[in-house]
Amino acid sequence: MAQYTVPKLENFTADLLDAAVRDLIAACEVESAAVTHDSYKDYRDRWLARKNGIITQINDLWLKASPREAKRDVGAAVNKVKSRAEELVDSVEQRLAGGASAAKLAAQSVDISLPGIRHAIGAEHPVIRTMNEIVRVFKNLGYSIGEGPEIETDYYNFESLNFPPGHPARDTQDTIFLAGQDKKQQRDRLLLRTHTSPVQIRTMEKQKPPLRIVIPGKVHRNDASDATHSPIFHQVEGLCVDHNITFCDLKGTLDHAMKALFGSSVKTRFYPSFFPFTEPSADVQISCIFCGGSGKQGNAPCRQCKQSGWIELLGCGMVDPNVYGFVNYDSTRVSGFAFGMGVERIAMMKYGIDDIQLLFHGDVRFLEQFA
Repeated sequence: MAQYTVPKLENFTADLLDAAVRDLIAACEVESAAVTHDSYKDYRDRWLARKNGIITQINDLWLKASPREAKRDVGAAVNKVKSRAEELVDSVEQRLAGGASAAKLAAQSVDISLPGIRHAIGAEHPVIRTMNEIVRVFKNLGYSIGEGPEIETDYYNFESLNFPPGHPARDTQDTIFLAGQDKKQQRDRLLLRTHTSPVQIRTMEKQKPPLRIVIPGKVHRNDASDATHSPIFHQVEGLCVDHNITFCDLKGTLDHAMKALFGSSVKTRFYPSFFPFTEPSADVQISCIFCGGSGKQGNAPCRQCKQSGWIELLGCGMVDPNVYGFVNYDSTRVSGFAFGMGVERIAMMKYGIDDIQLLFHGDVRFLEQFA
């Protein structure tokens, strides 16, 4: 690129000064048209640099060298060239910036006619899905959801639920106690709750009958991990307290719930059992959903129900009057029932899972089956 050389003026007449200004501005305009990103800095410095820029040169060669009577006209000419040069430099900068933005936008442009990128959508974990299904059944029956802490006191987890001090469940072989509790009274010692039943007590302390709650949540027991046991699992428990609640109400409620979960053809049966916080107590079985209660799958025996045609699923019973004494309920005026079921067991039945550990390993290949 040819560079302009500032001429020395022999005299400072108006005609000669105007011609020199026109030549300078024309040179700046011609040079500006050819400026690129790489040459912009050189162009700007050549015209506007304070030390050796062309504007500085004409200030030295023209203005300082002019006689006193011509300095006003020469100063006006220098300012005219300076103003135009600054305008041209700014316009070149804007042109280059605009071109860069256009190129950047062009590079980033998206063809909206192309198919989009499909984002992976998560799905409920089979345990959470099953727990929500169970809760939904009882919500439709008018039950509200109860929640409580996973770290409980011995009082709420055992004593208030009619577990006497010598009960085997209090032993550390069955219950996970927090360390450093030896100096506390037994009822104040902290532990990881072994069931969601403490929420029943906490709710009854705050609310008078009638009461209908369903309690989903995580529980902990000191069990060794194997195909059917885990130290962490989930339960859904329920509690109903009102006037004139009978065992018939309990049977009707659970029969409806099992049919809602496993189909209208499922049958239920109750047989005696024992739980410290209910009296009488019962275990609930449902007719095998794999063999239809026949005990056989084709000509082969049904392994799921061990040929009995029944599968044990949950425990239940009428609330023991002793429990009402801990929450100031009048056991002569109210009655109620409670029930509880393991969520993992039901999930394993519904989805044909033969190892409970698969539910906790977090293997995406396994979980993707339920998406």
